[in-house]
Amino acid sequence: MGDVAKDLTAGTVGGAAQLIVGHPFDTIKVKLQSQPAPLPGQAPKYAGAVDAVKQTLSAEGPRGLYKGMGAPLATVAAFNAVLFTVRGQMEGLLRSQPGAPLTVNQQVVAGAGAGVAVSFLACPTELIKCRLQAQSALASSDSAVVAVKYGGPMDVTRHVLKSEGGVRGLFKGLVPTMAREIPGNAAMFGVYELLKQSFAEGEDTSQLGRGSLMVAGGLAGASFWVFVYPTDVVKSIIQVDDYKNPKFSGSIDAFRKILASEGINGLYKGFGPAMARSVPANAACFLAYEVTRSSMG
Repeated sequence: MGDVAKDLTAGTVGGAAQLIVGHPFDTIKVKLQSQPAPLPGQAPKYAGAVDAVKQTLSAEGPRGLYKGMGAPLATVAAFNAVLFTVRGQMEGLLRSQPGAPLTVNQQVVAGAGAGVAVSFLACPTELIKCRLQAQSALASSDSAVVAVKYGGPMDVTRHVLKSEGGVRGLFKGLVPTMAREIPGNAAMFGVYELLKQSFAEGEDTSQLGRGSLMVAGGLAGASFWVFVYPTDVVKSIIQVDDYKNPKFSGSIDAFRKILASEGINGLYKGFGPAMARSVPANAACFLAYEVTRSSMG
């Protein structure tokens, strides 16, 4: 089996593991990010992550935590296949000779290259997911009924294609998506390699145990969000913004208005759930990838 096929297969398995572990955390993150800023004297719809979980379970049941999973589940194979395959091809280009291990800096470059490629797949997928996850957060805070505008991923897609500018509408938020994926993946793969080499006490990391791989993967995933979280907040807000009556003219406008109305804390809404998700989800992803990849020789 060729290297591309191995990366495709292992990336798919890793992505599936990541999604199953992490999606409920992601749902809470998006709900916190996309809830409207409260009027003066009013409390926000969600007091925090725990309150968002409680309200979601009360109004929608456990399935509410997995709302919007259809879109990333349908594309998880493609997303992670592209991510790990492009990274693998970048590694091949950067190696001084076949089989030579890459330096941490080279892994940073490979991660950034992979980030460029996956942005074009992540943007429409994230738009669909965020629209579904944010429905209840965008409902009137004094309403006891969960607003349902979309029936599912295909319904969101049809609506956007019909009413929001066609295919271009699915790429709303591409700029902040790239601003998240490129530096985020550069940091993640760089930190992952740095930790693996530290654990192995050298560049040969092939003999690392599963525990070390999980720790390296979990911390690498956390580094992704530490570097780029504000861009993810802007992306989510842009993608759920009303098409006919938008609050924001673009990413810079959204950034400025969030800072003006909510301060720096507004750019870190949902950071707790994001970090809580990132460590176990990426530990599962990298372990699944490495085990699957090594099992194929």
